[in-house]
Amino acid sequence: MFQAAAKTFSVAPTASVCRGILSSIRQYCKKTPTKLRVSEALSSAELGTNVKVQGWVRSVRPQKANLFLHVNDGSSLQSLQIVAGSELLTFGSAVEVTGILKKSPNQKQTVELEADQIHVVGECNPVDFPFKIKERHGLEYIRQFPHLRCRTNAFSSLLRVRSEATTAIHSYFKENGFVQIHTPIITSNDCEGAGELFQVEPSGPEHEEGENFFSVPAFLTVSGQLHLEVMSGAFSRVYTFGPTFRAENSQSRRHLAEFYMVEAEVSFTQSLEDLTKVMEDMFRSATEHVLAHCAEDVALFHKHVTPGHRWGCDLQTEHEKYLVKHCGNIPVFVTDYPYDLKPFYARDNQDHPKHTAAAVDLLVPGVGELCGGSLREERLDLLRARLEEVGLEETYSWYLDLRRFGSVPHGGFGLGFERFLQCILGIDNIKDVTPFPRFSHSCLL
Repeated sequence: MFQAAAKTFSVAPTASVCRGILSSIRQYCKKTPTKLRVSEALSSAELGTNVKVQGWVRSVRPQKANLFLHVNDGSSLQSLQIVAGSELLTFGSAVEVTGILKKSPNQKQTVELEADQIHVVGECNPVDFPFKIKERHGLEYIRQFPHLRCRTNAFSSLLRVRSEATTAIHSYFKENGFVQIHTPIITSNDCEGAGELFQVEPSGPEHEEGENFFSVPAFLTVSGQLHLEVMSGAFSRVYTFGPTFRAENSQSRRHLAEFYMVEAEVSFTQSLEDLTKVMEDMFRSATEHVLAHCAEDVALFHKHVTPGHRWGCDLQTEHEKYLVKHCGNIPVFVTDYPYDLKPFYARDNQDHPKHTAAAVDLLVPGVGELCGGSLREERLDLLRARLEEVGLEETYSWYLDLRRFGSVPHGGFGLGFERFLQCILGIDNIKDVTPFPRFSHSCLL
C-alpha cells in the first residue's frame, strides 16, 4: 500500500514475489528452533525438527567422544537426554540447549536431543551444592533446604502431585454445582474453639502497641466454615479452598502452623449420609485424577520414598487403628460423637441418655482423621441455649440471625489438603507435602 497526495494505491504482488516470500518464511522457520518443554520433547511429536529446551542439568555422564546430559524443567519426572560434545557442564547448572530432536538408540528413552549449541544460563558449583549427583537423599535431609529441595526428584514430584490434586478438587466441585467462595483470612471468629490463634496487629510508628486495627481483636483464620454458612443461606452448595492457621506449639510430624483446608457446606439436608457421600465422592474423584495424571510421580514415592505403602498402618490413636483394621485397612466413617466434645454449631441428636451430635469423621490408614464435619444446628432455641452455655451469645449474635431469617437444615465438612497428600503418597511427615512448611520455632523464608 502506498500513500501519495492523499490517495491510496494497491499493488498486487506477482507470483514470483509470492514464491520468494514463502521460500524466505520456510528458511526462517528451519533456522528458528521450536521452544519445547521437556514433557513435550519426550512425546516425540517433533522428531527431526530443530528445537530449544531450557532446564537444569540433573546428571552428567562423560564418554570419549560425547557428553550425555539429562536436563529437566519440572514439567515431568523423566528428564530429556542431551547428546553434546566435550563442553564443560556441571550438575545443577541452568542451561539452554538447541539442536535436533531424534529417536534414541537407547531403549531407556524414546528420544534424545543432539545438541548444536548449549548456553549456560546459570552456573552451579557441585561441591557447594547440598544435593549430590549420585546420591539419593531422604526427605529428612532435603527438609533442611526448603529453598532448594524443589530441585530434587522427590520434591518436584510432590509439587506436581499437589498441583494436580488442587485442580482435581476444584474440578469436582465445579462439576457438582458448588459455588466457590473466597472466605477471609483475617477474622474475629474462633470456629474451632481451641483458642490456638495467631493475633493480627498493625505495626509502624503511627500505631500503638496492642492497638486493634479493626473494631475488635483480629486473628488469622482457623476455618472458613462460619463464613460458608453465611453463604449457604443463598446458595445450596458452596465451598472454599485456602490457607488456614493454627498457633499450636508443636513440632510433631502431624502438625503445621499454616496448612490448606477444603471446606464445603450443603443446604437443605438433614442427613449425615448426604455429607459422607460428598466426602467419599470428592476423595475418590481427586485420588483417581492424581493417579491418572501423575502416575510416574506417585510410583516414585511408592517405590523409592515410601516403599510398600498400601494405605499405611500407623494411626494416631489405638481406637482409630482398631477401627480401620477391623474394617479391612480402608477409609472408615465414624459418626455421632458425644455432644459435649463437639463445637456449639454441631446439631444435637437429642438422643438422651447417650446425647450425641450429628457429626462425622473420615479416618484413613496412615493419617487418621482426614475429614471432619457435622450437620449444623439450625433450631434457633437450641443454638441460643448452647451459645449462652459457653458465654458466646453476644459474640455470635450475627450467627443467630442466620437462623432467624430463612434458615434451612444444612451441614458441611472440612478436609485437610496436606493430609490428603500424605494419604495417597504414604508420606509420614506432614512437613514433606507442603512447599514451605510453617511450624513452631521453624525458620521462615
